Amino acid sequence: MKKYISLWLLSCMYMLTNAQIATVRDRENYQPLELVTFASQDPAASAITNAKGQADLSGFSGSATIEIRMMGYKTKRLSYEALKAANFQVYLEQSAISLDQVVVSATRWGQPNREIPSKITSISTKQVNLMNPQTAADLLGASGEVYIQKSQLGGGSPMIRGFATNRLLIVVDGVRMNTAIFRSGNLQNVISLDPFAMGSTEVLFGPGGVIYGSDAIGGVMSFRTLTPLLGDNGSPLVTGNAVMRYSSASREVTGHVDVNVGWKKWGILTSFSQNVFGDLRMGSHGPDDYLRSFYVQRQDSVDVVVTNIDPEVQTPTGYNQVNLMQKVRYSPNDNLDINYGFHYSTTTNVSRYDRLLRTRQGLPRSAEWYYGPQEWMMNVLDIQHRRSSGIYDQANVRLAYQFFEESRHDRDFNKPVKRNRTENVDALSANLDLSKAVGEKHHFYYGIEAVYNNVASSGTDENIRTGNVEPGPSRYPQSKWGSYGAYLSYQYKVSENISLLAGGRFNYFTLDAEFDTTFYPFPFTAASVRDGGLSGSIGTVYNPTEKWSFSMNLSSGFRTPNVDDLGKVFDSEPGSVIVPNPDLQTENGYNVDIGAAKVFNDFMKIDVAAYFTYLDNAMVRRAWQLNGMDSIWYDGEYSQVQAVQNAAYATVYGIQAGLELKLPLGFGLTSRFNYQKGEEELDDGSKSPLRHAAPWFGTTGLTFSAEKLKMDLYAIYSGEVSYENLPPEEQAKTYMYALNNDGNPYSPAWYTLNFKVMYQITDIFSVSGGVENLTDVRYRPYSSGITAPGRNFILSLRAAF
Repeated sequence: MKKYISLWLLSCMYMLTNAQIATVRDRENYQPLELVTFASQDPAASAITNAKGQADLSGFSGSATIEIRMMGYKTKRLSYEALKAANFQVYLEQSAISLDQVVVSATRWGQPNREIPSKITSISTKQVNLMNPQTAADLLGASGEVYIQKSQLGGGSPMIRGFATNRLLIVVDGVRMNTAIFRSGNLQNVISLDPFAMGSTEVLFGPGGVIYGSDAIGGVMSFRTLTPLLGDNGSPLVTGNAVMRYSSASREVTGHVDVNVGWKKWGILTSFSQNVFGDLRMGSHGPDDYLRSFYVQRQDSVDVVVTNIDPEVQTPTGYNQVNLMQKVRYSPNDNLDINYGFHYSTTTNVSRYDRLLRTRQGLPRSAEWYYGPQEWMMNVLDIQHRRSSGIYDQANVRLAYQFFEESRHDRDFNKPVKRNRTENVDALSANLDLSKAVGEKHHFYYGIEAVYNNVASSGTDENIRTGNVEPGPSRYPQSKWGSYGAYLSYQYKVSENISLLAGGRFNYFTLDAEFDTTFYPFPFTAASVRDGGLSGSIGTVYNPTEKWSFSMNLSSGFRTPNVDDLGKVFDSEPGSVIVPNPDLQTENGYNVDIGAAKVFNDFMKIDVAAYFTYLDNAMVRRAWQLNGMDSIWYDGEYSQVQAVQNAAYATVYGIQAGLELKLPLGFGLTSRFNYQKGEEELDDGSKSPLRHAAPWFGTTGLTFSAEKLKMDLYAIYSGEVSYENLPPEEQAKTYMYALNNDGNPYSPAWYTLNFKVMYQITDIFSVSGGVENLTDVRYRPYSSGITAPGRNFILSLRAAF
């Protein structure tokens, strides 16, 4: 027995001494690089690095030229002896500025950005690590091309090209996150996603109706979470990250860990994050209108107005959040890849801060107004198959089940009854996406989709003095919503310099709702809607050289009425109540995009895109009658009756521009600028500003990189929205805005200066931090109900193994 053990040990030692393991790292941050290819002609050999940046070069012995290549990095050519002399340690330098980038969101398959007529922005993991965004909404805002509105600290509603909420689509691992209760008011569902668990993030600007179906009018936000990595033939591959972060403005304490274990065919990945946020402190220099001078406390069974001893602290705004992700991957061969993912996120109660600012007759309107825990759970099974013949080259089957729970709880000042409204959504979806190349010039992308939502809504009225709980009106009718579509997209490579992409989609949707007339005398008890329609796109890209690119795209998007549009009852603003309208129809958006990009001598890139969107048959809130009455009593207030109706059109036009400059000595300059102008038709035929068209905004930064150090000094800025340019519904929200010299609300212009730094201490440990809002400006982004953080110190420690 000892003889066999000795032979086994000797053979293992022989294998280890003869296996030449090369490690490839990024020259700037010393992080290992995955998917770097080694190639040699004599001897003929190839290898690819794993997640630790390692590759076995035993088969390359004696090679005079080994080519080491990875997209985004300069190619290296070294001999085997040169590698051996360097102890098989390779450092790749990032390539000069170029127009090359691979994106997925345009067709659901990876493609060079230079072949896509739509504008797509990618947010890299490196950028996320340096910026340290607290939420996925902040992650989108870091792009400099997405405007973020917040009604409370636990919020974040993206605005893209004049559209927001249910006119934008959120996609997670290829699964639509939008549900049948996504509303036109500001949403915070995107914060359910964990920035630490993101592998990549893309934003597709403009309609994406052909590939993604309903809601993709203003754009698509596509999040790809981490994927389990597989090992090689040897020992299991074990990688992971651990992060601790603190930020001062909200006294945030965040912890994260993810661990990956991969074998040859199996891989598992676990990710966990926890965030603890305290009350948010605003800046010291800005409008006094934003100060929080009071808040409400319950003392001896009485609501009491308490003077805030520090009015720069926004009380109450703190909350906690937990995110969990578990993935399992099985890849029996090179042609089949099966992934299962489990996602879960929940928060504690989140105070609706802007509602707590409202007053009535000199006293707070609400004693309590908060969202209950925002819960999201998703199970998704993803099967990818590749073949070289037949009706497809690549196929992807995606089956998903999601569960959403959200609730609202509010009680008027010194009133005993608290209104509790809870919504649950079960969302099922199935997607089949296929890709087929015919020769070198023709490529087809096609597929089918089925989505089904079941909405359960309930309400109770709770007397906090007696503890008695009685049934109350629900926010929504009990509803079932379905969407079924098929699409075909065709890419034709006309020549080496010109490509064409065109596609179409047919979509059919159903909505069935049952109304409870116990609390409101609706003239109907049920609604059933059936509708279908076509959407399409056609675009071209012309690349005269590697340094120039021109694009033009015509596209359409649509939004089918959902349960929130057709059936909800709620107060949109003081003195108004929204009631159901069972006669809604689909709204359609038509868009034209023109873009150009130019690289100058490998050190400067300029890109610009101009667009115009026309929204027809727009679903908007307008005056309505219920049983012949234009006003009813709602929650103790006589309120004007309104309903969502197909009663208007809207237009948006704008430009997006960017500059990237590589300067000597490791310095660089980046800048993004966005201008949009939106208008909406009113009942009398006149026009008003479109609510979700943000003011001009952007970011400009000076960067520095040197070996293990990376720094960024940058400014974020936004233009003013005067009282005259506020939409009518915003003009009524005096409690949210600063007041001009005439006492009218407006949104002042603002800018912040910020500094971020990241240093790679060792191969494992890195530290990052910085200061946001260096000058401690007090500002509130347009349409937001909460004031942005004041001077904010951030410190983060990361371990990557």
